[in-house]
Amino acid sequence: MSEVFEGYERQYCEASASLSRKCTAASALDGEKKKQKLSEIQSGVEEAESLIRKMDLEARSLQPSVKAGLLAKLREYKSDLNNVKSELKRISAPNARQTTREELLEAGMADTLAVSTDQRGRLMMTTERLNQSTDRIKESRRTMLETEELGVSILQDLHQQRQSLLHAHTTLHGVDDNVGKSKKILALMSKRMDRNKWIIGGIITSLVLAILLILYFKLSH
Repeated sequence: MSEVFEGYERQYCEASASLSRKCTAASALDGEKKKQKLSEIQSGVEEAESLIRKMDLEARSLQPSVKAGLLAKLREYKSDLNNVKSELKRISAPNARQTTREELLEAGMADTLAVSTDQRGRLMMTTERLNQSTDRIKESRRTMLETEELGVSILQDLHQQRQSLLHAHTTLHGVDDNVGKSKKILALMSKRMDRNKWIIGGIITSLVLAILLILYFKLSH
């Protein structure tokens, strides 16, 4: 899931829980305090609508397999926000307290309990979504830490390999020097062998000529 979407989602869940609490508080207020609280609720609704638009844009920019699930979540959030708007409209009515009193007289405490149950349900759902978002963030952080550790390990391995390559390069350079010296020695030895061959050949030739001369003098006498 997109981390950007998760950020907007977490902000919306917090805003939704705050709106539910403020609506409950505004129902028990009168006069200027109620107006101030209603103004806060209206600002919160506008902020929540802005977050929903941002989530919608982010969800539609993702892959289809991810987008479908996020858009389904958005429909739930939009429905939740519509419920808040309806509650705000009811509380903002001029005769809201009188209407509420008449409904209580007609229907008893059943409706009040239903409203409280609905608000409690919204709060529980919002809290659950916040917990899920927190778990996803923790999982993302854990994955990032594991990735960072893997990256450090890879860099260390690469450094060791680089050191090994440098050592091998130095060794090969030394071998090249030794090979060059060996070639020079072999070339010098080859020259000496050639010179020795000529010297031995000259000696042998001289000996043969001396023997021939000796034989010639002996035979001539």
